[in-house]
Amino acid sequence: MTATTDGDYLIRAIRADEWAAVKRLRLAALRDPVADIAFLESYDEALGRPDSFYQERAARSAAEPSDARQFIAEAADGEWAGTATMLIEEAGTMDWAGFPVERRQGHVVGVFVRPEHRGVGLVKALFDAGAQWARERGAERVRLLVHGENPRAQGAYRKAGFVPSGVLVPFFKDEAETEVEFVLEWPA
Repeated sequence: MTATTDGDYLIRAIRADEWAAVKRLRLAALRDPVADIAFLESYDEALGRPDSFYQERAARSAAEPSDARQFIAEAADGEWAGTATMLIEEAGTMDWAGFPVERRQGHVVGVFVRPEHRGVGLVKALFDAGAQWARERGAERVRLLVHGENPRAQGAYRKAGFVPSGVLVPFFKDEAETEVEFVLEWPA
């Protein structure tokens, strides 16, 4: 699946042989000023992972069938400007935080757009590609979690059509802090 945005970006799923670019973009994301509240791992943790970790992650995303797909926004010059990964969560299972999953849904993780590419609609374009992929796999909705003190991300998610569901989840690094669940619902 590919799509273009108004800014001449190509939105597409990654390929298995692109693991080194996956690693570079992940490391760039973990250098973002809000990375400590936006991502589950630190820069040092990601840097310390062997190349095989990124090779396996890219291969899993590119495989069919797959329960995860990483999308990227590729600029006209070939630079990867942003990314978002969509996971499929099955009804009757527990999510990564130990909460029950009530229905088949997509879960957006790993959202990042390079600062020089922000403000041109890439978050929405990435989410649209991920939501389409999830919907084609029977997801009834898409969700994501965002730290309560990350207004930049919350604003981008609202612009992309997501709304707070009312569910609050303790932040995994500090249970005194919360993450807010945002959802994108579609008609049945």
